Amino acid sequence: MRIMVIGASRGLGRALVEGLATSHELIGISRSRPADLATDIQWIEADMSDPLRAVEAIEAQAPQRLDAIIYNLGIWEARAFEDDYSFLQDDDAQILEMVSVNIGATLLLLKRLLPRLLGGAKPQLILTGSTSALPQSGRPEVTFGASKFALKGIAETLREGFRDQRLAVTCLQLGYLNTQDGLQTAVEQAAQNGEGQLIPLHDVVALVRTLLSLSDASYVRELVLPAIADERF
Repeated sequence: MRIMVIGASRGLGRALVEGLATSHELIGISRSRPADLATDIQWIEADMSDPLRAVEAIEAQAPQRLDAIIYNLGIWEARAFEDDYSFLQDDDAQILEMVSVNIGATLLLLKRLLPRLLGGAKPQLILTGSTSALPQSGRPEVTFGASKFALKGIAETLREGFRDQRLAVTCLQLGYLNTQDGLQTAVEQAAQNGEGQLIPLHDVVALVRTLLSLSDASYVRELVLPAIADERF
């Protein structure tokens, strides 16, 4: 299976590349290729803060056929998830950049890449969302939350627009991740380090492997994955 991972250089994206490359053909997308990446895969360097230029670069270098796209890209406010976060203190330019990167770039890139996905035996699109896109999230980050609600809207409308072409669109609503421990750390240790408040990257990679292995007769519409001690859920 040929899979493109957008936002692949660190954190969850890096874990997805490392976890899936042993059994799939991967194309990684990020601002720059990680220097310490041992896996030998195709990499396209593109800065999504300049959406038009990035989309053109990716379109020019991407394979003509893709089986799956994992869209794992998003930025947040400078003081997001901090106790002193205040929407009224958010920088205007940063708000506009977040809308451009989290929503505008997503729409533009999917518009360009979907033709390379459709027509396959089992076209799949996996969007990395957030529990901030759920009504009970309890989070105050306005622009980040709005962009993740928008991502859910993108998933809903793409399903309807391309249902007759059997496009499977899954939105992963993820809670707080333990991004400090990569796949080289044992999952038991990564889980312990999170003290029940953080999700090991291993768990998300395992779920994505399952999604990719489903037959073309079914798909997972939305999946909510909070940490076990997250009292919001």
